[in-house]
Amino acid sequence: MASVVTGAQTKRQNPSSASPAAPATREGDQLVITPLGAGNEVGRSCVHMTYKGKVVLFDCGIHPAYSGFAALPYFDEIDPSTIDVLLITHFHLDHAASLPYFLEKTNFRGRVFMTHATKAIYRLILSDYVKVSKVSVEDMLFDENDIIRSMDKIEVIDFHQTLEVNGIRFWCYTAGHVLGAAMFMVDIAGVRILYTGDYSREEDRHLRAAETPDFSPDICVIESTYGVQMHQPRLIREKRFTDVIHSTLSQGGRVLIPAFALGRAQELLLILDEYWENHPELWNVPIYYASPLAKRCMAVYQTYINAMNERIRTQFANANPFDFKHISSLKSIENFSDVGPSVVMASPSGLQSGLSRQLFDKWCSDKKNACVIPGYVVEGTLAKTIINEPKEVTLMNGLIAPLNMQVHYISFSAHADFAQTSAFLKELMPPNIVLVHGEANEMGRLKQKLVTQFQDMNVKLFTPKNCQSVEMYFSSEKMAKTIGKLAEKVPESGESVNGLLVKKGFTYQIMAPDDLRVFSQLSTANITQRITVPYSGSFEVIKYRLKQIYESVESPPLEETEVPSLVVHERVTIKYESDKYVVLQWAADPISDMVSDSVVAMILNIGRDGPKVEVEKSEEESEKMGRKVVHSLMVSLFGDVKNGEDGKLEIKVDADVAKLDLESGEVECENVGLKERVKIAFGRIQGAIRPIPRPAN
Repeated sequence: MASVVTGAQTKRQNPSSASPAAPATREGDQLVITPLGAGNEVGRSCVHMTYKGKVVLFDCGIHPAYSGFAALPYFDEIDPSTIDVLLITHFHLDHAASLPYFLEKTNFRGRVFMTHATKAIYRLILSDYVKVSKVSVEDMLFDENDIIRSMDKIEVIDFHQTLEVNGIRFWCYTAGHVLGAAMFMVDIAGVRILYTGDYSREEDRHLRAAETPDFSPDICVIESTYGVQMHQPRLIREKRFTDVIHSTLSQGGRVLIPAFALGRAQELLLILDEYWENHPELWNVPIYYASPLAKRCMAVYQTYINAMNERIRTQFANANPFDFKHISSLKSIENFSDVGPSVVMASPSGLQSGLSRQLFDKWCSDKKNACVIPGYVVEGTLAKTIINEPKEVTLMNGLIAPLNMQVHYISFSAHADFAQTSAFLKELMPPNIVLVHGEANEMGRLKQKLVTQFQDMNVKLFTPKNCQSVEMYFSSEKMAKTIGKLAEKVPESGESVNGLLVKKGFTYQIMAPDDLRVFSQLSTANITQRITVPYSGSFEVIKYRLKQIYESVESPPLEETEVPSLVVHERVTIKYESDKYVVLQWAADPISDMVSDSVVAMILNIGRDGPKVEVEKSEEESEKMGRKVVHSLMVSLFGDVKNGEDGKLEIKVDADVAKLDLESGEVECENVGLKERVKIAFGRIQGAIRPIPRPAN
């Protein structure tokens, strides 16, 4: 990569004003990154990227604090039909929930990829979202049928599997965060972009930590959810979590844990089940996993045990770690017997609607109860509001109620904190960093800290808002690599290398024709070309003219070819298959094509210029030719003329028939007038075609 010039500008501005330092490069050298969501906000992750005519969309989420069309990314800023590839990092609503709408209700025609586990959970979590959404039919973005149809369009990718679509190469790494979460690396014309999505570099009870790519990308688009905040050590957080729950239950209270049905819920259930096992005094206190998806969620997690960390895989060898001993599922509040202390984990995590909101409204006025918020909360949600401990809250029925229950924020959110983010970027050292998925204040503080950290390393940082573009310019030289047989020997300086140049996407390779099948999906083929050229002259004339032009003109034996033939330079064969045309045949290659073109031109021009060649004809040939001429001219005069069985011409005019003897010129016909006309016409024809005798010496 020779040089990079970057600059940020609003998409609606004139691109020429993007960066005064931008070099005069082709438009294809401009890489543009535009957040359609998650720009200076958390929610509706969706990042649009274009480079060299290729378009990639990362994630397709909704904003949890809004409903209807207000929750969507700014799709009206783009043309969905131009997108080549859409990559979904994980199944959370703020990263994947607008996908059914985008696939079914826009003109998007590209391809969609996510990991196997993400696709399995996407189906469940989106169905649950449709059921619990409290919006009118008009505001519904999609329905169950849209989700089902979208499943057919989603393709899956394995971790570390490299795929290519329309010149765009991409692969993915483990991101931690939730089951199936991936970071995508995209390569377009040698420029590499890493999109992290949500990631965590801390291994927890069931998930692996995020991987670090082996090489530095040119651009890293990275989440900034926690900004400069630092997570407490996991063991301390777990102790706080279990202490709060135990204390509340000891006072006769109830504990509400609002969480996503999938993701952090499984981590917290593992903690609770282990804690209950170690504290027999709590065995009479029920723990409920309140989600319509509870059983199906557990089935998915059991299916993808091998995608989890070593700890879970080891436990699974002996017993299923997700077959909880002390936890029961709860499908709806109607099935809940609210008697005495209990712990209920319910979705959604933001308390906007659903089971978690119903239980909150029921329990919020009792000071013995507690609400433990275990993950990141988005601005505009009730969960974010109650963290600040207001005195009153508005219930779903519109009434005002006092907030007496204890609210505890103990984050198990599997997002990177500042320590993880800075260490990750220090290992990668990307020259360009784009921060997304963070509230404006947190993102701004993170940017300042990172600027200080990388001040001596020529690293550029950007914090674009929604619909604001970051423009970067990459200029590079095209390079072709020799492979296969051609790569066995290193050529000397100045030595030329001959082979086939194969372009695939933005990569170039030179290889021997024999290697084409081995190193590409192409193969060689021999094409035999055949062309018919009108020609009614003598074949000897063609032979005479060819020998004037070419050094090698050979006549193969008649028994080999069946018709008179010529071979020019052992490449082009000319056959005299009819007295009306000749046929040229050759194996296609540049030299043979050139020879055949010149032969065709020569044949078409015979008689127009060049020396005339007299060819003696036999008496028999002359007689045969004369008969043909007489027949043709008689047809032109009388119309219905045919050869009779006795060798005479039969001329029919109306009902009369005249028979002409071509040898003697005698005419037989009952109609005297027709007889005389035929006789006179034949005499004139004979006079026209009979050679003029040479004068006597």
